[in-house]
Amino acid sequence: MDQDRPLLGIMLMLGFCIVAPMGDSLAKVIGQSLSLGQLLWCRFLVQVLVLIPLVWLTGRHWKMRGRVLRLTFIRTLLHIAGIGGMFTALRYLPLADAVAIAFVMPFIMLLLGKFVLGEEVGPRRLIACAVGFCGTMLVVQPSFANVGWPALWPLFVAVTFALFMLVTRQIAKETDPVGLQMVSGAMAIAIMSPLLWLFSDDVAGLAMRMPDGREALLLIGIGLFGTLAHLMMTWSLRFAPSATLAPMQYLEIPFATAIGYVVFRDLPNGLATVGIVITIAAGLYVVLREHSVARRQMRVPPIA
Repeated sequence: MDQDRPLLGIMLMLGFCIVAPMGDSLAKVIGQSLSLGQLLWCRFLVQVLVLIPLVWLTGRHWKMRGRVLRLTFIRTLLHIAGIGGMFTALRYLPLADAVAIAFVMPFIMLLLGKFVLGEEVGPRRLIACAVGFCGTMLVVQPSFANVGWPALWPLFVAVTFALFMLVTRQIAKETDPVGLQMVSGAMAIAIMSPLLWLFSDDVAGLAMRMPDGREALLLIGIGLFGTLAHLMMTWSLRFAPSATLAPMQYLEIPFATAIGYVVFRDLPNGLATVGIVITIAAGLYVVLREHSVARRQMRVPPIA
């Protein structure tokens, strides 16, 4: 029944494209005054506090063991690294540039599918990956000229989240997505808390202090927006096929551009704008090509 409501799925994905960069913009605002460790810890704490009641009230499955539990632990480490990389990138880069560079992730996932999972990837999609990567480099170039190596942080984010998605694929059919996020958030808190307690006085990136009222509201907002964005993306896939929703994810870039301009008065320069257009075009080609190949394979009758 869920698959019969594509309009609802599209609206939820549109919501994700708006909410996700809003959370990133809050992280950019507060990232100059609080440590990365405190931002991440609070981000996952809010996630857990929101999802525990949701899981309990809806009776969702959350218990794990064996292989699924081990892969969830790896997924959590990648999640921490990916969000940490994005929060770090936002300290140096305009919001739109950081989001656009991170959108090299679909190309990385395609290559991982080919070389790690042995999936069939044709030459046209590989060429599209190369073109998309070139577009991403056009976005990186002006940022690299301005801030140096920190401009590469979104590439780290893309690689990390590609691996994150690869691990998620391995356990998606064996876990409830909301329960998985709750457990992953609890794992993140369990991993980070001892590190923050032991090294907050010695490592600047792990320093903890009591936030003031404005900072506390921003921290809560980061956690709420991050959790809501993930839930919107997860639920959108219940109501519409991924082939319909995947192209819409690229709407996050123009929304990030608009939010970046309103909040920070940042706009990509001419070269970065060209790179963003190339990246979006190549990404849409990959998505549509994947959809076309999948439909053709479905029409091929099985060999008796």
